[in-house]
Amino acid sequence: MSVLSGKHIILGLSGGVACYKAAELARLLTKAGAAVQVVMSEAAEHFITPTTMQAVSGRAVYTSQWDGREANAMPHINLSREADVMLIAPCSADFIAQLAQGRCTELLGLLCVARPMDKVPLLLAPAMNREMWAHPATQRNLAQAVADGAVSLGVGCGAQACGETGDGRMLEPAEIVQELEAFFTPKLLGGERVLITAGPTFEAIDPVRGITNRSSGKMGFALALAAREAGAEVTLVAGPVALPTPRGVTRIDVQSAQDMLRAVEHHVRDARVFIATAAVADWRPATAAAHKIKKDGSGRAPQLSFLENPDILATVAASERARRGELYCVGFAAESDRLAEHAKAKRERKGVPLLVGNVGPATFGQDDNALLLVDETGTREWPRASKRELGRQLVAELSRRLAAARASATTGGGA
Repeated sequence: MSVLSGKHIILGLSGGVACYKAAELARLLTKAGAAVQVVMSEAAEHFITPTTMQAVSGRAVYTSQWDGREANAMPHINLSREADVMLIAPCSADFIAQLAQGRCTELLGLLCVARPMDKVPLLLAPAMNREMWAHPATQRNLAQAVADGAVSLGVGCGAQACGETGDGRMLEPAEIVQELEAFFTPKLLGGERVLITAGPTFEAIDPVRGITNRSSGKMGFALALAAREAGAEVTLVAGPVALPTPRGVTRIDVQSAQDMLRAVEHHVRDARVFIATAAVADWRPATAAAHKIKKDGSGRAPQLSFLENPDILATVAASERARRGELYCVGFAAESDRLAEHAKAKRERKGVPLLVGNVGPATFGQDDNALLLVDETGTREWPRASKRELGRQLVAELSRRLAAARASATTGGGA
């Protein structure tokens, strides 16, 4: 279940071409279980119709402060009192200026000023031409709006409707939903730095072939998103996968196990938590051919020799920071059979306080998973659920364990 389920969201549209994205945004918000009340400025109606927004939100759209549906003729009061959050998307340069000045010439501006500021947060998704975005007046007005309590979600960079390229695009609807979910998620890992590995590694045999596995990286990416939502500063070291980077997460792309080890050793220095979800290849070819290895018609396969890859998790778990309790390490085990037996043995072999096991063939490439948590006290099964939900559950579990470790260190019990 999304953290947006049951939330009452006022989705405000100011004028701009990015209004076309608002229909998809409203659809995604309602799909997440939110009630979406659309309020449009007069300028927004030049870009998308209230009929469209009513169809995707399932609610009649408000466009005027004089709307006769309100018995007391006060939609700016009634609507704002029902909301859990107000989101202006798109938020034009002109509307940012209105916010900075407290202008109330239309219903949308009235709502922003009339809302109970201590109860109804105001989130802005700016959208405009790159020069308008960079203009000192826009930046000054935005800074004033933020100082007055608004939250800016920032902008995207890319091609713009005017034909120019640069900063100023409105974030994509899915990115805005991620930002809203992060906004409402309790900051269980606030201030923590988390390093996560995800996906497979690729060990080259020649320029076109290699050894890899079926790991999609979805579990690790879900964990990265959940940790970021929970307030952590997240670095994600990803093998070769075709997944979008969770917003707000720093991503480092690697290919081989040796590449991944180097990236982990560099970034783990500042981490408080290391989570090794990557399915790292156990072996690599001793040498990679400079050119594609060709069949010679003999029916014989080429003879390859292999070397064992470095054990990234064991290496990090044996580090001085981990031994001192300054780094909490979590491992993952993808097995094909006897999950509990193999996971227990792997936890002891790697020397980590927590290992999370799953059945690889049943989860690789899937959007859901079932997990087995293994620690010094035994095992605990988590039933099958979406990887998104399991990521949130693991973050909550980590928060409890980190709190216990801090409490133990404070009382002299060690980490």
